Amino acid sequence: MGKGQRLYKKAKQLIPGGTQLLSKRPEMFLPDLWPAYYSRAKGCEVWDLDGNKFIDMSYMGIGSCILGYADHDVDGAVKDAVDKGSMSTLNAPEEVELASLLIQIHPWAEMARFSRTGGEAMSIAVRIARAKAGKDLVLFCGYHGWHDWYLSANLSSNKALDGHLLPGLNPAGVPRALRGTAMPFAYNDTEGFLRLIKSYKSKVGVVVLESIRNHYPDKEFIATIRKVTRDLHIVLIVDEVSAGFRLNKGGAHLLFDFTPDIAVFAKGMSNGFPMAAIIGKKEVMDVAQKTFISSTYWTDRVGPVAALATIKKIMKIDLSQHLAYIGKKVQIGWEDKATRYGVPIEVGGIYPLGHFSFKHPEPLVLKTLFTQSMLEKGFLATTAFYASFAHKDKDVNDYLEAVGDCFRFTAQAVKSGNPKRYLKGPLCHSGFKRLT
Repeated sequence: MGKGQRLYKKAKQLIPGGTQLLSKRPEMFLPDLWPAYYSRAKGCEVWDLDGNKFIDMSYMGIGSCILGYADHDVDGAVKDAVDKGSMSTLNAPEEVELASLLIQIHPWAEMARFSRTGGEAMSIAVRIARAKAGKDLVLFCGYHGWHDWYLSANLSSNKALDGHLLPGLNPAGVPRALRGTAMPFAYNDTEGFLRLIKSYKSKVGVVVLESIRNHYPDKEFIATIRKVTRDLHIVLIVDEVSAGFRLNKGGAHLLFDFTPDIAVFAKGMSNGFPMAAIIGKKEVMDVAQKTFISSTYWTDRVGPVAALATIKKIMKIDLSQHLAYIGKKVQIGWEDKATRYGVPIEVGGIYPLGHFSFKHPEPLVLKTLFTQSMLEKGFLATTAFYASFAHKDKDVNDYLEAVGDCFRFTAQAVKSGNPKRYLKGPLCHSGFKRLT
C-alpha cells in the first residue's frame, strides 16, 4: 500500500464520501489500489505521492484540462494575476473582457454572468429561467450537477436519473416540496419530449439539455425542441459544461443551428482553474436583477484570467481537430484490439469524450481488471478516455499497445471461467454509493 492509498484511508475517516467529487473517488476506479492523490501533473503525465509516473489516458481532471495539465500559457497568465492580487474590494476588469469575448463567439447572446463551477452555473441558469418564465416545472435530459432542482427528479422515482449518467443518486435532504418540479426525457427522444409537453404544457417554464454527449443530435429532435419552446415561451437552456470548446471554438450548439436562450460553460473553458459562465439573450439574462444571485468568490481574478488565456489559445490552435484525431484513434484502437483478442465491447461517445463497455455478464469485473492491468503498465485508465491537446501520437500508440496486452489477458481470464479471481482488490463502483 502506497502513500496515496494510506492517505485515502485517513481521508475516509475525516471527509464524508472520501473526496469532494464522486468521479475522483478511488472506488470508481480500483478500490484499495488506485493511487488516489497526485504530487504534480504536467501535459498528460501524473506523479503520485510515491513518485510513480503515470500517463493519464482516462479523464484528464474529469474533463477540465482540455489543453493538458499545467499548460504554460494558462499558468503563466494565472501567476501574473496572482502577483497582481486575485481579490480586491473592487472588481477584476478581466470579467468584462471575458463577457465580451464569449458574446463575440456566440453572436446570439448579449449578456453574461459568471460563477466558478458547472453545477452552480446550471443552478443559476435554472433560477434565471424560472424567474423569466414565471413557472416552476423544468423538463431536462442529461446530467446537470448535484443541486436540488436536478436531484428533485428522484423524489418522484428513485430511478428517474439512472439514464442520465449516474445511477443511484439519492435525493436525501432535497425538500419533498420540490417533487414534480423537474422531469427527465431522453436525448433524441422527440416523441417522449412531446408527451411531456402535452401532459404539462401550462406548467412548463424551462427546458434543459446538453448540446451533445454520447450521440449527435437528431435534426428533428433539435428543431422540435426549439419550435415548441419558442411557441410556448419556454426558456431553453443548453448545457455546454462537458461539450463546450471540444468540437469547435465555442459551444457545440453552434454546429447544429440550435440557438438557445441561455448556454452554460465550465470545465474546458479555463483548463483546470475554477470558472463557469452563463450567457444568454438580454431579455432573459436581465431578469437576474430581479432575483438574488451573488457570491464573493465569483469575483476573483484567477478564474476570468484563466478562461481568457484558455479560450484565446483555443482560438489560435486547431484544438477541435486534434481532439477528434486523438479520440478517433483511441476508439478505433479499442475496437481493433477487442476484435483481435475476442473481447466483446461496445464503443460510444463523441471522439473527444469516448468510452466503451464490456459485453459480458459481469462487466464490472472486467472493467476493474482492465484498470488494474493498465495501472500496472503505467497508465491511469478506465473504460473512458477524454482527449486533450497534450495527448500525442506516442502516448496513444503506447496506450493502445498496453490495451492490447490487457485485452489478451482479459480474454484468457474470461476463458478460465472465473475472471474475478484475477482481481487484487474489490470491484469498482458503478454509481453513487455510501462508503462504509
